[in-house]
Amino acid sequence: MRRVVLATAATVSGVVLLLSLKPASDPAAAGAAPRQPAAGQEAPQGGTQGGVQAGSGAVTGDAAQTQYGAVQVRLTVSAGKITEAEAVQAPKGGLSGQKTELAVPRLNQQAVAAQSADIDVVSGATYTSEGYKKSLQSALDKMQKESSSGSSGAAQARTVTGEAVQTQYGPVQVRITVGAGKITKAEAVQAPTGGLSGQKTQLAVPRLNQAAVAAGTADIDAVSGATYTSSGYRQSLQSALDRAGG
Repeated sequence: MRRVVLATAATVSGVVLLLSLKPASDPAAAGAAPRQPAAGQEAPQGGTQGGVQAGSGAVTGDAAQTQYGAVQVRLTVSAGKITEAEAVQAPKGGLSGQKTELAVPRLNQQAVAAQSADIDVVSGATYTSEGYKKSLQSALDKMQKESSSGSSGAAQARTVTGEAVQTQYGPVQVRITVGAGKITKAEAVQAPTGGLSGQKTQLAVPRLNQAAVAAGTADIDAVSGATYTSSGYRQSLQSALDRAGG
């Protein structure tokens, strides 16, 4: 009997000891877990800048002179890829015009498909095709240059070429550099040349370039003695400003 009592006492003592060693449990603390940040709160990396992908817009190549007239290509670019190609200048009139109508649509399609100037010459329109390829390569070079320089929003300087305007003495075409919404440079990539016309061009164009930068608009005065060139310059300048969104 004494052994039973001692055994029972030992068992009770062991249970009491175990209960005293068990840590207190706080239901609220036990249910709490480290708080994880919401996925949407993480700052995004990469992607687009300002909602507009770099390498988008319109790029116009230099006009390439051919035996039958100038050829000039303009590309529409989105996310660094050509989405549209068009010839803003091409030979016209008579047989040359017929060849242009035949060749240019095919060349446009090839440019978009190839994404390069490595396109085939259209049979029967060799000169137009070669001029197209040269102007296309010029546009691609400009696109590459703009892309490699990196985009920094509206303040990023860019070059815009206006439409070529035909005058009584030859075409006039203006190219402007725009930065922070202002014209920082203006130049005539085409203007009448040779003889008296060339002399007037040399006299008028530098003044018109300066006036364009100073005014920031196409509302500039004609240069005395070079009325036709001045008028063509202003029209092409306005075209460039329209393309630049100015």
